[in-house]
Amino acid sequence: MGGLHYCWMVVALMAVGVGMVRTWAAVWWRPRKMETHFARQGVRGPPYRLFIGNVREIVSLMMQATSRPMSPSHNILPRVLSFYHHWKKIYGRTFLIWFGPTPRLTVADPDLIREIFVSKSECYEKNESHPLVRQLEGDGLLSLKGEKWAHHRRIISPTFHMENLKVLIPAMGQSVVEMVEKWESEASQSGAGEKEVDVSECFQSLTEEIITRTAFGVSFEDGKSIFGLQTQQMLFAAEAFNKVFVPGYRFLPTKRNAETRRLDRDIKKSLVDLIHKRQEKSESGDNVSERNQDLLGRMIAASDRPATGRPCGSPGVAITVQDIVEECKTFFFAGKQTTSNLLTWTTVLLAMHPEWQEAARAEVIRHCGCRAVPTKDSVARLKTMSMILNESLRLYPPAVATIRRAKSDVSLGPYRIPAGMELLIPILAVHHDPRLWGSDATEFNPGRFADGVARAAKHPMSFIPFGLGPRTCIGQNLALLQAKLVLAILLQRFSFRPSPSYKHAPTVLMLLYPQHGAPILFTPLKPCRHSDQHSHLDRSL
Repeated sequence: MGGLHYCWMVVALMAVGVGMVRTWAAVWWRPRKMETHFARQGVRGPPYRLFIGNVREIVSLMMQATSRPMSPSHNILPRVLSFYHHWKKIYGRTFLIWFGPTPRLTVADPDLIREIFVSKSECYEKNESHPLVRQLEGDGLLSLKGEKWAHHRRIISPTFHMENLKVLIPAMGQSVVEMVEKWESEASQSGAGEKEVDVSECFQSLTEEIITRTAFGVSFEDGKSIFGLQTQQMLFAAEAFNKVFVPGYRFLPTKRNAETRRLDRDIKKSLVDLIHKRQEKSESGDNVSERNQDLLGRMIAASDRPATGRPCGSPGVAITVQDIVEECKTFFFAGKQTTSNLLTWTTVLLAMHPEWQEAARAEVIRHCGCRAVPTKDSVARLKTMSMILNESLRLYPPAVATIRRAKSDVSLGPYRIPAGMELLIPILAVHHDPRLWGSDATEFNPGRFADGVARAAKHPMSFIPFGLGPRTCIGQNLALLQAKLVLAILLQRFSFRPSPSYKHAPTVLMLLYPQHGAPILFTPLKPCRHSDQHSHLDRSL
């Protein structure tokens, strides 16, 4: 008996020893080896610190940068990506940084970015999102990899073809008109004759309604209640995300954590129930063509048939109910946040730059009229609006950075990248680089896009708000169409300027958003007569 006890003690000690060796290798030996590997290639960075890497310095720089609002300037890189701005001045655009014992190589050279996203995209994969983010964005296209990602994208892509999206314009326009008519009424009732609106909040509600209609179509009301739950979940997650550097925080038995988990269960259960209801109607043959026009209908139709050349149920290929649940969550989170952020920052920019607001209004009136809801054809002719939206995406991209992981040992330009290495692409820094965009890189100048995106900068890979290559954002057509429509209707009916209470404070919390909101003052315009419209356009031209 004593011998058996001794053997167990030896096994336990060996297990502890192996664990200690692995821990030592992970937090000390491998980081030192990685530093040496890149130092030999001329790449350096802030020194690695045991266990925490550079997290302490990163948090300190971020807190210092966001402690107070900035002047109304578009030079937001020092505030938003303060750690990159600080260390780039010391180590150059390509340097090594440590998030705990995990190294990341910053890559801001457009030629290297082309390799990562386009010419060698098969060598890299999307990095795993933080669990808090993944719970919100779902396990859909944003996080899927390999064959399953490709299969899902093929199924979902037709939903976002421009011809399919254009049929949504009347419904989207009606939602916007209802919103602005309420603003007009409230402005006329106020003594000042204007209406103050926090557009960051209003655009969240507006895009939520449109995204829900796109995802659920004929099941709009059911979908709206489900995504109402996810909105609550997002608020809780945003609060918890401030504690992202507290190890294991999401596992603590706090009231907020418990509520977030409950909401996640309720969302999944409600989506499953809705999917089953739609499947039953599909089996009965009731209005199949109508239901298949929305995202949910297309996913359900795909779950009823195997992929071409593959038997139904093949691993990683078949579309399951759980897959549909995760794609719906992904679509709502990514679609709502990206579009509302684009609308918010573009409205702020037009409020700050009245000369471009006037130019955009003249174009809208010329192609869409004074008060009529724009049509699909008139929206397509808004070239100045496209330039403004691109400049907004350049200065204030919703995602300020992205991460890719090397799937195997690979060459990246002059660098040798080991398998598993993470690459941090600072999108905001690329968009604000004077070497790519000229001396006015931090100024609002939509005219730089007059000849198209490819010729706006000195390198065609300098503009990446929606990513590049095979994983380019699938919903960018919907985001841009919706933004054009909303802004066109606003410009028809209002002039607007920043409220005196507006504080310019771009901040990152998953995406780029205004830390203190975006209060804008809207003044209703008098409806122009046909003759007035032409005289106004003659002056603008």
